[in-house]
This record gives sequence, C-alpha cells and structure tokens, in this order.
Amino acid sequence: MNTLLLIIIAATAIISYFGFNNPQLFDKYKFNVGAILNRKEYIRLISAGFLHADLMHLLFNMMTLYFFGPIVVQVFGEMGFLAVYFGSIFLGNLFSLYLYKNQSWYSAIGASGGVSGILFASIAMIPDLGIYFFFIPIPIPGFIFGFLYFAYSVYSMLNPRESDNIGHAAHLGGAFFGLVYAVALQPVRAIENSLFLVIMSLPLIYMAYQVFIKKRIG
Repeated sequence: MNTLLLIIIAATAIISYFGFNNPQLFDKYKFNVGAILNRKEYIRLISAGFLHADLMHLLFNMMTLYFFGPIVVQVFGEMGFLAVYFGSIFLGNLFSLYLYKNQSWYSAIGASGGVSGILFASIAMIPDLGIYFFFIPIPIPGFIFGFLYFAYSVYSMLNPRESDNIGHAAHLGGAFFGLVYAVALQPVRAIENSLFLVIMSLPLIYMAYQVFIKKRIG
C-alpha cells in the first residue's frame, strides 16, 4: 500500500475524529455557502474534505479510497493521485457553490467529492473493473456502475428531498474531474474505452443541459 495514500487516510481520520468532538472546529472548516461568499473563507472548499458527519460516513469514504486509490497511483503516480483527489474535492465543492450560491445556509462536509474523483478516474482507465454494490453478490462492471451512480445522483440533485442529506453536487463535480483528468492524461486508453465512457456519461450530459442551459438550478 502506498505511503502517501495511507497518510491521506490517516490525516482525514484524525481530523474527522477531532471534528466529531469539537463543534467549533467543525463549523469553522465545513463547506458553507455564506461563509465562503460573504467572508471569503475559501479554505472551506478543501478543508470540508477532512470532516465527516459520523464514523460510518468516514469509514465508507476511506474504504473506497483505500481500494481504488492504488489504481490511480499506479497509472498517474503520486502527484497524479494528489491532483485527482484534491482537484475533485475542490471542483465538487465549487460546483456546489455555483448551484447553491443563493442559499447562504447550505453546508456540506466529507471527502466524497475526492473519493468520487478517484473512483471514476479508475473506472475511466478500467471500464470493466468489477465493483461490488451492497447486497449484490456479483461484481458490476465499472461503466454500468458509473451510469447508475450518475443517473441516481443527477436525479436526486435535480429533485431534492428534505430527508436527503447527501451532497450529490459535490459527488458529481468530483467524479467529473476524475474522469476528465484520466481522459486528458491517458487519451489513447480513453479512445479505446470511448464507447464505455460515453454510455457512462449520458446522465452527466443531461445534467449539464438542465443546469447550464435551462438553468434549472443555480
């Protein structure tokens, strides 16, 4: 296991633990639209990725990072891993900021944007990568999982529910960054996998039309 990956996981776990027990720390560094736009606290675009709502939230993100991070390190190197991970956290939160810029109360936390970027950079390189999903005993091909993930996230983002506390926008922004990074740095492999990538990205194209053309959110 790569040392850098373990350092990121350990740092996130430690800071999240302190956040569990320190509401002031939690409030100071979580993603919050009002604090970012009104007080220019841009550090929140990254620092929110080191905070989590609870232990299960933390474990799910760090386990996903643990299993898929090595693929990104192997293909893109340690600097590439850092670029995907932190770039995905940043873009995911930036996309959330764009969508909810008129809702100063909106807050979010978690490394899910970065984890999504790592996951989808991996899928972009290995579209048939087997992914186990909850109770299903057989692995789902990565591009099928990606399509379902995007479809669910786009639908949930465009049709928000009061009981849903998942930051779908951050997930989508982070996943998009991971995909684009992988395609840009490995164009030959991306061309070989182009059919899988197009199928997987159809929900993203629909979301872009709804958000940037029809201005459904934002």
